[in-house]
Amino acid sequence: MTALASGSHRVRLASKRQHMTLTAQVRLVAVLALFGIGVGAILLRLTFIGVFGEQAQAATRSALVDPGRGDIVDRNGVPLARTIDGYAVRVVPERLIGDRNVLAGKLAQIFPDTGEARFLDLLSRKKPTYLRHRAVPEEVNRVHALGEVGIEFPREKERFYPQLQLAAHVLGYVHPDGHGVSGMERALDAELIDPKKRLTPSALSVDIRVQAALEDELGRAMKSYDAKAAAGVVLDVETGEVMAMTSLPSFNPNQFDASSAAFEANQVTYRFFELGSTFKPLTVAAAIDAGTVTNLSRRYDASRPLKVAGFQIRDSHSSGRWLNVPETLVHSSNIVTAQIADELGPERLQAVMRKLHFDRPAQINLRETVKPLWPANWGRLTNMTVGYGHGIAVSPLHLASAYAAMVNGGVYRPATLMKLKPSDVPRGERVFKASTSARMNQLLRMIVRDGTGRKAEAPGFRVGGKTGSAEKPGAGGYKRSSVVATFAAVFPMDAPRFVVLIMIDEPAGNSASSFQRTAGWTAAPVVARLVPRIGPMLGIIPDDRRDVDVSELMPLLWKAPVRAGAKGWADDPA
Repeated sequence: MTALASGSHRVRLASKRQHMTLTAQVRLVAVLALFGIGVGAILLRLTFIGVFGEQAQAATRSALVDPGRGDIVDRNGVPLARTIDGYAVRVVPERLIGDRNVLAGKLAQIFPDTGEARFLDLLSRKKPTYLRHRAVPEEVNRVHALGEVGIEFPREKERFYPQLQLAAHVLGYVHPDGHGVSGMERALDAELIDPKKRLTPSALSVDIRVQAALEDELGRAMKSYDAKAAAGVVLDVETGEVMAMTSLPSFNPNQFDASSAAFEANQVTYRFFELGSTFKPLTVAAAIDAGTVTNLSRRYDASRPLKVAGFQIRDSHSSGRWLNVPETLVHSSNIVTAQIADELGPERLQAVMRKLHFDRPAQINLRETVKPLWPANWGRLTNMTVGYGHGIAVSPLHLASAYAAMVNGGVYRPATLMKLKPSDVPRGERVFKASTSARMNQLLRMIVRDGTGRKAEAPGFRVGGKTGSAEKPGAGGYKRSSVVATFAAVFPMDAPRFVVLIMIDEPAGNSASSFQRTAGWTAAPVVARLVPRIGPMLGIIPDDRRDVDVSELMPLLWKAPVRAGAKGWADDPA
């Protein structure tokens, strides 16, 4: 019995042990199953977030960094315009506790550009109104220190131009409603506010380094010659990209107000001028292209004024002799250029001028462009005067684009303020034959080496170009005391890359210019100073060993024998 009981006890223990083992296994399986379900749920959640949540997260991030209006940068990524959180000063009249007259006086002290009466008017209104937009932190602190509970300081999106006045006419400015008013702010308005595009900065063609140099040199010249205004542009002849553009006087788009409006017009694109003798190379190029000038050594009578339809065409410095084509450009003869235009004829000269877009607003992204002053009656006399830049008025940008076409192989391309990829450069329209372009490059270089453009010479940069000194029209005819001095330059002439156009409106002579107001003395020296500054920035390194080969043309330039008190024509002052 004892043995039987002992065996039964062992059986019960074994059964119990087996049951416990089975229970542990079941629990382990259950735990593993729950763990697997948990891991699966986590993986499923991660997959869901990865597939469906990225857009939502991106939208959240965009909401945090989206400026509401896209940035504008220069061709190298330097910020030119961006939107930041700024301060405003707002009044809720019904909450004011202090004396309104006293408060108006204190506000006028903080914001001296706004009168006390104006502030009193704003403080006396029934509805909440803004006292100031775009207030700087120092001003906000001073208003806050007044302790007036009826004044609030809401944050608002503010357009900020970190380069201040630089490229102001290129950029324009933005209205408080958030839309561009002028410049590229206006031209790119739809793109800059598009939620899909505004997170990517809009890259302009402008190089802010070149822009700064252009504005500095133009500003110096304008001040030195006590000029009314000045304008300039640097243009890539192969792509049409504007590397710099300025109009002086300028304004600060961060502080645009009523006083700034007087300087808002962009003189490079929105005003037209008779640009005088800068047209002469275009007329000669048209004549060479048409075959009316086939021999550059042919001489034309410039010994006396040219009489046409009761008018006389004169040269500012009479040669008293006959001139060939290179001498005509080197010494800037109105008389001979008029004869060349006369032989070319109105129909053919007009055709070239139309191909250069002189009959329509300049092609560029800006909305602020002006239609040129095109002659209403293009008769024989008009044709002759247009040949040397009178009787037709265009913007400086028109002329810069025309020179680009004349020197780049003969192809006109529209100017642009947007940075272009090589694949985006337009094919353009042919205006001149490639052979004509090559010949004009020689002649433009000779004008700087030996003619009226000598003061534009920049050693090693092989500058070419043409002076233009045009009297401004006024009541009763042209005003001899008011001159628009222009120099249209190209460098380097052996492989043209950039047009530099400098225009000075009504310069006064000074000791540095020998008291002369003409372009050879005023605009040309600006080119001589500017080109060495911007050349290396644009990848042009000075090289005295290179130049345009003009050896075949140099014998055509006549110089008088050197004698006491005498000068040859190539040595006459510009």
